[in-house]
Amino acid sequence: MDTQTLMQKLGDLVGSDHWAVLAFCVILVSLLIDFIQRKLLNRVQSQTSRTENPWDDAVIEALIKPISLIIWLFGISLAAEIVFRQGDRSLLAYVTKIWQIGLVFSIAWFAWRLAHGVESNIIKIHQNKPPEEAIDRTTVDALGKLVRIAILITAVLIMLQELGVSISGVLAFGGVGGLAVGLAAKDLLANFFGGLTVYLDRPFKVGDWICSPDRTIEGTVERIGWRQTTIRKFDKRPIYVPNATFTTIAVENPSRMTHRRIFETIGIRYCDVGAMTQIVAAVEEMLKNHADIDQTQTLMVNFNAFSESSIDFFLYTFTKTTNWVRYHEVKQDVLLRIEKIISD
Repeated sequence: MDTQTLMQKLGDLVGSDHWAVLAFCVILVSLLIDFIQRKLLNRVQSQTSRTENPWDDAVIEALIKPISLIIWLFGISLAAEIVFRQGDRSLLAYVTKIWQIGLVFSIAWFAWRLAHGVESNIIKIHQNKPPEEAIDRTTVDALGKLVRIAILITAVLIMLQELGVSISGVLAFGGVGGLAVGLAAKDLLANFFGGLTVYLDRPFKVGDWICSPDRTIEGTVERIGWRQTTIRKFDKRPIYVPNATFTTIAVENPSRMTHRRIFETIGIRYCDVGAMTQIVAAVEEMLKNHADIDQTQTLMVNFNAFSESSIDFFLYTFTKTTNWVRYHEVKQDVLLRIEKIISD
């Protein structure tokens, strides 16, 4: 038995003298059912939160509000059916349409919330895993947004069909109107496709340190949206960069460097020129035996130039670490050892 038939039978059971009482009872029963289901779902949620499985939590969390909306929509529609049967029966068709549209909206709302919960769980599960097992957060975010957009479009099309709108006509109008919309919102579309390019090519992801030699952009990526990307500068100020910008500028991603470089020029007095050969050889030997210097990379120590007040040599080498703090500790140790070699 469908909802419309049920409404008709309940309406036929009540006489013209008792319709107001029955309508009030329907609303009261809806309130009671909603109260009971909230208590039950809250109890179930408290039980599932104690388990290690995060997916049941996502389902319950997504279900709580949409199921309340369905209960109230059904109760109000049933009460309206009873009321309108005593007056203008032409409004009964609208009640049925509102119930059907509300049901579609509630299901879409549940699917939207569930998709968001699944996305959050995937990110939480993989955030503490080693890099080789971790999942790319940017990809998860992009897939989550695509799923939610698909849910939204599907729900809108079903609602339009329930309202009697021809879907084929809507699609045909979309093809004609798409050109006008594209011309009117070309900047918005450019940002959208710029964001799509970032998601597909993945020059950076959330958490990466990026900079651009073409623009004064440098900081840590906090969020990649469909219209703009949020970057937190090192002084903690945010930069909001339209995604279309990334299609026209060069972007450096220091977070993906394999090594950090030590490149220093050091000068000694002209009167010590006789010690230059020993100094260069000793510094090179020290670097070759240093535990934090990568011996598979380029390592150079050479007399370089006669400057105005000193004779200079340079060292060019790479550390094993890419961590900014640890790199400076290694660099400091290297420079102090060079100072000791020169002093000796």
